[in-house]
Amino acid sequence: MNAADSMESRVARAERIRAALPEGGLFAGKEWRVAAEPFVLDENTAEELEKLGYRLRKFMEAANLLYRLSVSGKRPAWIANLLDRGKPDALIALARAKALASEIPRIIRPDIILTEDGFAIAELDSVPGGVGLTAWLQEVYTAEGFDVLGGKGMDEGFRAVAGGGDIVVSKEASDYRPEMEWMAARIGARAVEAEALPDDLRPLVYRFFELFDLGNIPDAMNLLRDAADGRRTVTPPPKPWLEEKLLFALFWLRPLADFWQRELGDRNFVALQKVIPRTWLMDPQPLPPSGVYPELEIHSWDELKKFSQRERGLVLKISGFSELAWGSKSVRVGQDMSHEDWGKAVDDALGDWNQRPWILQKFHHPRMVGMDYEEGGSMISMKGRVRLCPYYFCGDRKISLGGVLATICPADKKLLHGMKDAVLTPVAVEKTDH
Repeated sequence: MNAADSMESRVARAERIRAALPEGGLFAGKEWRVAAEPFVLDENTAEELEKLGYRLRKFMEAANLLYRLSVSGKRPAWIANLLDRGKPDALIALARAKALASEIPRIIRPDIILTEDGFAIAELDSVPGGVGLTAWLQEVYTAEGFDVLGGKGMDEGFRAVAGGGDIVVSKEASDYRPEMEWMAARIGARAVEAEALPDDLRPLVYRFFELFDLGNIPDAMNLLRDAADGRRTVTPPPKPWLEEKLLFALFWLRPLADFWQRELGDRNFVALQKVIPRTWLMDPQPLPPSGVYPELEIHSWDELKKFSQRERGLVLKISGFSELAWGSKSVRVGQDMSHEDWGKAVDDALGDWNQRPWILQKFHHPRMVGMDYEEGGSMISMKGRVRLCPYYFCGDRKISLGGVLATICPADKKLLHGMKDAVLTPVAVEKTDH
């Protein structure tokens, strides 16, 4: 914010930004609070975000390799068996096709929580919403004179991924259809309904539907079969193991440390250890008499159920391949629950193991920030917590940061997802004199 800006000029700017929203909006039936300025990051954090893209690409490539090695018998079979759990056999067979062997998602979006000492990655999303919203925010705030992080990178990155192709949007993702239609018009693509694919479907398809939703999309398996046979390019590739949150638990398993360290390199391995929260598999199998879960220092999950509220700085969530695995629908924050409810949540997670695994993750407390938004012709100050969503676009030889969406939620909200009382903005970098 320019110190010389008056409240009147800031209000007017916020009103112009709101008025610039495309006809029909960008999200079906959703609103947000509008700020007069981007959310500002310090240079060090911005630099770490730039480096993170390369590290996450290496992580996705390593995760893909780990699965393939497990399938081929060069790593323990339980890894692939776990990642395949609950998936249809037909999907697993297609996903293992030779034509897809080295494919990873072309867009990687982590959900990042700003903490007092840096940031933590809550999860990775390879079928992310918000692409059109972030591109629009970049455009309107740039038009207001701000130098936003990523510049025009969302347009450029998404054009490289889906330009001239078809964006296939499911009913499950219908809230995001307006932004995908707006984005398609910008990059020479076409947004089509997943449940009614056109006869003239294009050779390049951007898959904007979740793999758990295949049963509701009549021609989805034919589309994925085209990809497996090399007749059509579908991105993100139909690889359910790359859409599992339990990859973070595999990252922290001591018996796999040599693999991750070798594939990532020492520097990237250590850097990711600092930002990937400690994560455990909610595996109900009993430990040997002398065994304990690392860092939790407990021998059984029954002990976890007895944790005090202070000790429950932990989160339970479904790993993937479920309608409850996105949008925080399955998230259970231990410190927000009663002792009885926490115990039931642990039992529910253990009971789901054979069909849809859950993970337990260390909860990193978000730091408090101040943010102003416009309402009723005035600027309102709000204390809140921030989720950053950087969009990394993976090309053949490079990865680029296209832009960053900041969601600033009121301080009383633990789950930092978009809502009508959250502020959504692009990100700018604080300039300091050296």
